[in-house]
Amino acid sequence: MPGSIVVGTQWGDEGKGRVVDIVAKECSHVVRYQGGHNAGHTLVVDGETFALQLIPSGVLYEHVIPVIGNGVVVDPHVLLAEIEMLGAKGVDCSRLMVSPQAHLVLPYHQLMDELAETQLGDAKLGTTKRGIGPAYADKASRTGIRVEDLLDSDYLRERLHAVLRERNIILREIYGHEGVDPDVLADQLITEVAPKLSPYIGDTIGELHTALQSGERVLFEGAQATFLDLDHGTYPFVTSSNPVSGYALVGAGLGPGAVDQVIGIAKAYLTRVGSGPFVTELIDEIGDYLVETGREYGTNTGRRRRTGWFDSVMARQSVRLNACSEIALTKLDVLDQLKIIKVCVAYEVDGRRYEYLPHLRRLHDRATPIYEELPGWLQDLSEVTDRSELPNEAIDYISFLEQQIGVPIRFVSVGPGREQYLRFTS
Repeated sequence: MPGSIVVGTQWGDEGKGRVVDIVAKECSHVVRYQGGHNAGHTLVVDGETFALQLIPSGVLYEHVIPVIGNGVVVDPHVLLAEIEMLGAKGVDCSRLMVSPQAHLVLPYHQLMDELAETQLGDAKLGTTKRGIGPAYADKASRTGIRVEDLLDSDYLRERLHAVLRERNIILREIYGHEGVDPDVLADQLITEVAPKLSPYIGDTIGELHTALQSGERVLFEGAQATFLDLDHGTYPFVTSSNPVSGYALVGAGLGPGAVDQVIGIAKAYLTRVGSGPFVTELIDEIGDYLVETGREYGTNTGRRRRTGWFDSVMARQSVRLNACSEIALTKLDVLDQLKIIKVCVAYEVDGRRYEYLPHLRRLHDRATPIYEELPGWLQDLSEVTDRSELPNEAIDYISFLEQQIGVPIRFVSVGPGREQYLRFTS
């Protein structure tokens, strides 16, 4: 079964949407398998920018069926607004399919998220306050509202009354909020959301199994990235779901035999948003340069990202966790004006060298980077279309990363445009 997974190998914002857009040309379906609208993909096509939050990047190809899988949590208002935005830009969304088993992000989830984060004060986790965590918490506690519930108005109203009976006690007694009226919310969902969303709800599992059995290539994309994974990330500064490649199958309703390729996405340097450890972080003029040159501000939130040198320790761990078969390296052009480029090749903790992430979080917190330095190329790469056109220093940098990571680097992007990439190895 020819399935491919695209997964971020760092803390997100690696350019997954861009790589999905490239690979989707050869696919029949592109599937979003986890996360919500707390992560965005930005694509530049013919000079026009598309900022997507929920709809898979493959929607920009007329032959691709975009699928929102059961592992995603969906804010219906955000999804409908995104469909409208794409329609206004001439993009046909009629092919979109949404799993009935996906869970909904509703206004009380966003309230709980924002109020809880505010109450944490200096200990806050850096959540986007979009309600994603509370929606996944409801899913785990079996009190969630699913997409399919929009198709049964009586059941939906009954479920909302049952859920909000408890949620409103928390909102009122702990946070001092007046709470949410279940009938008002039910009326809104029944009259404004359900009629617009219902045409997109379908048998996504059946669709994907049929496609794979027919030999069509299916591409799976997640939100966030490996080190924001609920289990394998820098806990507790993580997201509320599992972005790692293994969850692609759970979040889409498939088995292990469905995939034969895992493409790990890595930025040529490192960024993260919010709190948490960052061994190679640069709090200096080079860090500022990376922010401004790489336009390192969140697609959805506008928050400034923290920046640092490439971390091979994290990259090796990601290859392990995701069984990456290859790497796509993005934003190489951002490094164009740097005379010296550093790469973290190992960590040191209490005199011990670590080639992979320390197994205990407290060790990770005390880690210091061991760097190797490489010369920069001091040349504009934005017009490069073939490996032979790269300066030797850029080739050496990519080859060094390839050696450190342990799997081939096949794609390299040299600008934000759709065609600004090259194949480094075949």
